[in-house]
Amino acid sequence: MDLGSHSTAKLEPFLLMSKSAKGAAAAKLIQDVTSAHGVFVFAELLDLPNIRELASSEQHSPSYSLLQLFSYKTYPDYLQHKDSLPALNQAQITKLKHLTLVSLAMESRILPYSQLLEVLQMPTIRELEDLIIDAIYLEIIRGKLDQKEQQFEVEYTMGRDLEPGKIERLLTSLQNWASTTSAVLATLDEKLVSMAADVAEKKRTNEFYEQSYQTNLKEILDKQKEIKAGLRAAAYPGRTGLTAAGIAERDRERERERREREREKEQDRENNSMDVDEPTESKGKNRKAPQQDSAQRTQRKRNRV
Repeated sequence: MDLGSHSTAKLEPFLLMSKSAKGAAAAKLIQDVTSAHGVFVFAELLDLPNIRELASSEQHSPSYSLLQLFSYKTYPDYLQHKDSLPALNQAQITKLKHLTLVSLAMESRILPYSQLLEVLQMPTIRELEDLIIDAIYLEIIRGKLDQKEQQFEVEYTMGRDLEPGKIERLLTSLQNWASTTSAVLATLDEKLVSMAADVAEKKRTNEFYEQSYQTNLKEILDKQKEIKAGLRAAAYPGRTGLTAAGIAERDRERERERREREREKEQDRENNSMDVDEPTESKGKNRKAPQQDSAQRTQRKRNRV
């Protein structure tokens, strides 16, 4: 159950009685309802026609003003207009102070004792704390007394009747708040779009820099490999610095040359063997022929080498 919700139920009997109350009886009803225990809302009573008639009565208009005071005013307002209002009994004074405490709690969550002592005209802190404790038991406010910090910390409070014209002012304030909120949201949307564009641009820039970095790094590494290969070739002259494929091709070429030389040697041996097997009768006819053949073979060998 919300705080203060039981107060409406306690107002019902007075609403029933007010239907037949006029003039002095209506003024007496106002005195009774403002003194009654547990009644803290009066808007429905204020709206009744026979109660509103008191405002135009010179004799009973102070009673109507008194009902307005308990509906949406505070104890300092009573002190300010005390001479034009009916005198209050102790029950009415206590209730008005409770209602003033509710009004203050609606404006601030932290109520210093110094402020409450001044506004409520309480002589001591002990009496102030008793007043607050009574309001908590009446379920019109909820909070914690902080004696160390000398303050009352508000957790929740009931709502009071709205003063005429206050709803319009409240609606205007809400409309202004809504307009301001819409403007703030629009600005935030623009900022988000701008931030998203900046992030995308930064991402593209980073990707370009990364690609450039990788390209430059590869070029540097390749250059370092070439330099190291040159240094190794200079340090070891016997090494050609060829790649594995180049070395394999070189070895194959050497192998072909070796085989060619072996074939030539084999052919020379075969030719020499054939010269030894020639008939001896040719020796007498031409003694210089062997010297010419030997010279020709020597020349062929030189040409092959």
